[in-house]
Amino acid sequence: MGGGDKSLLPLSDRPVLAEVVDRLAPQVGPLVLSANGDPGRFAAFGLPVVPDTLEGFHGPLAGIEAGLSWVRAECPGVAFAVTVPGDTPFIPADLVTRLADGKGTAAMAVAVSAVGLHPVVGLWPVGIADALADALARGERRASQFVREEGAAEVSFAPVSIAGSEVDPFFNINTSEDLDYARDLAARA
Repeated sequence: MGGGDKSLLPLSDRPVLAEVVDRLAPQVGPLVLSANGDPGRFAAFGLPVVPDTLEGFHGPLAGIEAGLSWVRAECPGVAFAVTVPGDTPFIPADLVTRLADGKGTAAMAVAVSAVGLHPVVGLWPVGIADALADALARGERRASQFVREEGAAEVSFAPVSIAGSEVDPFFNINTSEDLDYARDLAARA
């Protein structure tokens, strides 16, 4: 995509991230953005922005660890946090409820759809931040490996219907073609 923040690209008349925030906000308490670099680029959202606690780029696990550490420090008593990527504009309106119901006796739950496991879309116990930090210190970078090692429940999600098209609810924007497709869906919806 040429660098930059995919989440800040316009979907229709607003950034992709605005769609993600609008879908997630009714399902959770306080929201926080995990992002490195200048936090000012997200000022329009009025949300706290937390960078990774590790130097360099360590991927989504580092962002999840930073977010969970923020929740632990800023929201005492909160036991779980939900994570979603900022480039997934069609997350389900019942994501959190379904993850919580599907967790069962597992410590955490992650989403699965027809395209596979979505380890960054998950319901995480806040206390797992230390295990994440340890995994990152050992060089772990794959979220899928971490959630499987932790025994995460895998909660299945069917495609969602948007303007007559069946769409993976965790469709994420990785290419200019993906962005065009998401824009077309948003315009038709």
